[in-house]
Amino acid sequence: MSEPQPTAPTLEKDPGGAPPGPAEGSGRFWSPRRVPVAVVAVLLLGGAGLLLYDIVAVRAHHPAMHWRRALARQLAERPLDDGWVLAGAAVAAVLGLWLIVLAVTPGLRGLLSMRRPHHHVRAALRRDAAALVLRDRALDVSGVRSVRVRVRRKKADVRAVAHFRDLDEVGADLHTVLSEALQGLGLPRPPTLSVQVARPGRKG
Repeated sequence: MSEPQPTAPTLEKDPGGAPPGPAEGSGRFWSPRRVPVAVVAVLLLGGAGLLLYDIVAVRAHHPAMHWRRALARQLAERPLDDGWVLAGAAVAAVLGLWLIVLAVTPGLRGLLSMRRPHHHVRAALRRDAAALVLRDRALDVSGVRSVRVRVRRKKADVRAVAHFRDLDEVGADLHTVLSEALQGLGLPRPPTLSVQVARPGRKG
């Protein structure tokens, strides 16, 4: 069985910085998050344009729009502990926290940053590609019938089914083979390996 080579689907030039060592990572890749940015920009642009149009109309001695008069009246008459006021404040707070989380977190959790042998190149490996490599290596171990692999940022979970050989021996071989495979993926900090082996029909 031919083993798929780890691919680096994301390459990015980095013009600044000193050349990192052979084990240094490229850092997390940040998601552009175009959809939230576009939604916020459209809402702000629409609201600002509508408000500006109404202000210009008032300056031109036209009556203010009904929605602005109604909003001003509601804000003046409703107490702060009113249910609608509290609900609106809660929605605004949740949206604000969501935008803050998007601003300070990188996203792109499906990419694992790889080592940087050259300071001007950044590379990443998809987690499903890493899981496929580990799965193929695990199936080469004698006694392994099937295997499920889930690679996360800090942990690689392997659940194997062995139809012959001692389970402890199969588990030890899997741990050795998959540890070498993880080291060969080119990750600066390989995920911690967790291996469980069971017989067919039993949960690991």
